[in-house]
Amino acid sequence: MEEDVKTNAETDPAENKVSDLRLYSPLVLAYIGDAVYEVHIRKHLLQAGNQPVEKLHKAATRFVKASAQAAAAEYLHPQWTEEEQDIYRRGRNAKSHTIPKNADPGDYRKATGFEAVCGWLSLKGDTERLQWLMESAVAYLEQDN
Repeated sequence: MEEDVKTNAETDPAENKVSDLRLYSPLVLAYIGDAVYEVHIRKHLLQAGNQPVEKLHKAATRFVKASAQAAAAEYLHPQWTEEEQDIYRRGRNAKSHTIPKNADPGDYRKATGFEAVCGWLSLKGDTERLQWLMESAVAYLEQDN
């Protein structure tokens, strides 16, 4: 039984070292980053108070759509570390088999890179940097409208 627990701990992404995280597919990092960013946006929107779900969903789309994430990535890119820029490039250049019909392929690739950085920071456990990234993206996107 102890061996099973040890095996699970060894495969738990939250327990991995940063060097091990670089072995993750950029699409896996983006998969996690998408969820982390989505939750951040939902919490951000709830700060304005209780609202109907339809209104919250419409407001969230403004921040999570590919074109918004691509714009945020372009804005934040110069402020990223070399490692973050590398993760972004890997995510942006990853071969995704599906692109939503309503998304520009270039924006979708940049958004995937942005999400990969969010996922990497989350799995790395760098909550302070992740929080900065997401808050900066939201602030930039809010000033755009």
